Amino acid sequence: MNNVLDFYDQTMFLGERATGTTNLLQCVWMYHRAIDVDGLRQFHGHLLRGRLSRRIERSPLPFGRHRWVSPGRQSGLEVAAPRPRDELDAWLGEQANTPLDAEYGPGWHLAALPFTDGGAGVSLVISHCLADGVGLCEALADAACGRRDPISWPAAGSRPLWRALGEDARQTVRDIPGIARAAVAAARFARRDRGSAGSAAPPSSKPLAQPPSLSARVDEPVALPMATIFVDADEWDARAYALGGTSNTLLAGVATRLAQRVGRLGPDGSVALTLPVNERTAGDTRANAITNVDFTVDPAAAPTNLRGIRAAIKQALIRHQEMPNPRWQLLPLAPLLPQWLVRRMVGLSAGSATSVVSSNLGAVNPAAYRPDGTDADHFVMKPLGPGVTKAIMYRLGGLLVLLSGRTGGRVFVSCLAYQPEQSNSNDLLQQQISGVLSDFSLTATIGWPCPQPIGAAA
Repeated sequence: MNNVLDFYDQTMFLGERATGTTNLLQCVWMYHRAIDVDGLRQFHGHLLRGRLSRRIERSPLPFGRHRWVSPGRQSGLEVAAPRPRDELDAWLGEQANTPLDAEYGPGWHLAALPFTDGGAGVSLVISHCLADGVGLCEALADAACGRRDPISWPAAGSRPLWRALGEDARQTVRDIPGIARAAVAAARFARRDRGSAGSAAPPSSKPLAQPPSLSARVDEPVALPMATIFVDADEWDARAYALGGTSNTLLAGVATRLAQRVGRLGPDGSVALTLPVNERTAGDTRANAITNVDFTVDPAAAPTNLRGIRAAIKQALIRHQEMPNPRWQLLPLAPLLPQWLVRRMVGLSAGSATSVVSSNLGAVNPAAYRPDGTDADHFVMKPLGPGVTKAIMYRLGGLLVLLSGRTGGRVFVSCLAYQPEQSNSNDLLQQQISGVLSDFSLTATIGWPCPQPIGAAA
């Protein structure tokens, strides 16, 4: 088994190291009854022996490809002291700040919080360097069913230095054709950017202040607003059908209207959407087996007609089949770049400075929401960005990410957002989402502890 990291996985890892941030995913299960702690321990044990049981080992060559190795430091199951149900969000925030490291470990952490009035919450926080959303759902289902990872990764440091230097040097030689193509693509991108710099309009009507440099105030963290909503799956599907769309296009429509409300628009008022496309195949060992397709849409028509967005997605997917994302051609350069230049590539996966990510997991395997052996009452997956600074947000132009999935008769949508030079808070984001749901005549609940109706029926 080849344990060399895919270029995208290595680029993500190098980006985290260069910026000092951590890109995480958090799975949350809510039980309205007491959980089976023994069943949860068994689930934890299967995770320790599953496809998440690996870590990254750096090449001894400064320009070499990194490799997957077996984990050393692993995280034990945490069962917290009981707390009131309405403290779940605060506890999830504490879990989101658990120190994780895809290189040194632990790469993930599983914890449970019993509620003083009965029931419990369960959290799994994991480095995105170890899994994307689809891969994580597969790993959870495997662990719930007791399936082990058939791959045995080599132990860390198992290669003598002379052998590691030789193997990694030969790997670099094999990568030279891809590196050459990436250099040509980079020159093409640079010429295009120079040509458009003079005529490009600012992405919003409100100009940004001078962005802080990474060397100044780099330690100034920002809290990224988050919100999670749940919609009845039948209602979601019925609304999508009535508007001439699908579940995926309805999510994209919600994303475009939310982008309009937060001011994340192009000069002409359009929204630049980025859709991650799952490329995972049987036996795929990549952590992030995805690519992105990009397109722009007019947000005005979305609440009454999704056919335009549906056609745009179809055309974008056709273009992707004919010519894959050109930015992915740059990835072979990542191992060769100094950290300051890697920081400039952090936004590589985004189509533009105002791109909005609309990611749909589809139907989640029911086994994935059985961490103690029984169905949880609610399940959600959320993107997290602990350690993000104001300087990075200025460099990226802010962010807006929507992650959705279908579980137990519900559709969940998790939102992560930040707009430079604007007000940013959980309450404001929830208000903006509430307005979007009203636009689409959808009724939803927001949050875990005390769900409140919002949207059409509010």
